[in-house]
Amino acid sequence: MKVDLKNRIAVVTGTVGPIGRSIALALAEQGVIVAASDDRNPEQTCDEICRRGGIAHGYQINTSDSSAVDAMVSKIEQDLGPIDILANCAGVCFGNDRFPVHEFPDAEWERILRVDLDGVFRCSRAVSAQMVQRRKGTIVNITSAFGIVPARLQCAYAVAKAGVMNFTRSHALEVGQYGIRVNGVAPGLILDEPFRAEFYALENKQRADSLLSHIPLGVSGGSEDIAAAVLYLVSDDARNVTGQVLVVDGGWTVGFSRDW
Repeated sequence: MKVDLKNRIAVVTGTVGPIGRSIALALAEQGVIVAASDDRNPEQTCDEICRRGGIAHGYQINTSDSSAVDAMVSKIEQDLGPIDILANCAGVCFGNDRFPVHEFPDAEWERILRVDLDGVFRCSRAVSAQMVQRRKGTIVNITSAFGIVPARLQCAYAVAKAGVMNFTRSHALEVGQYGIRVNGVAPGLILDEPFRAEFYALENKQRADSLLSHIPLGVSGGSEDIAAAVLYLVSDDARNVTGQVLVVDGGWTVGFSRDW
């Protein structure tokens, strides 16, 4: 996808993860100067962007820490200039141990909501405060199809992602008067290597077939699909789009309950 974003400055959180990394790379390929952040070291993503001829600077940050987020935003504006784009990609998923609501541990609930919901709020608050003053900017929040149709034993994740969706709409409602757009992207089944090969391996065929049977297009997606959706939403082609959540799931949420 080709859009004109040259010399705009974007903050992308969660750039160690595959979706955040793909979004950072896609933005950089369109001429965006990327501030890549993560609670782990984002330098590998920055190095890859620079090897491809782009510009990126890394910022190691815990997005659930308000003071750290505020300091990061100030540092980015000092280092690079005014922020034009924020892509909230930082998130944690459910662990290997899954729990029903009546057994769900406090620590697991707090761990997921602290990053997946609170982190989106804190980064959005810090960046949009500056955007409001300049009366321009665009924000994209990465949520999930599970925010629309929850899965069993993952209540905290489903609640956090549903919260991000309505936060996206609330934020768009408030800042539209300042020329700021806020949208979301909800991925479905996203597989990148090596997980794609593992998912489609012969020994996993029965499970893979079962999952894919609920997706009308019959295939999993990749992080590049999410990056393409983000590129559209931050581009001038989407200048009249705000408060929306673009679902990129192969139709999964349309036919989720057809056989249940």
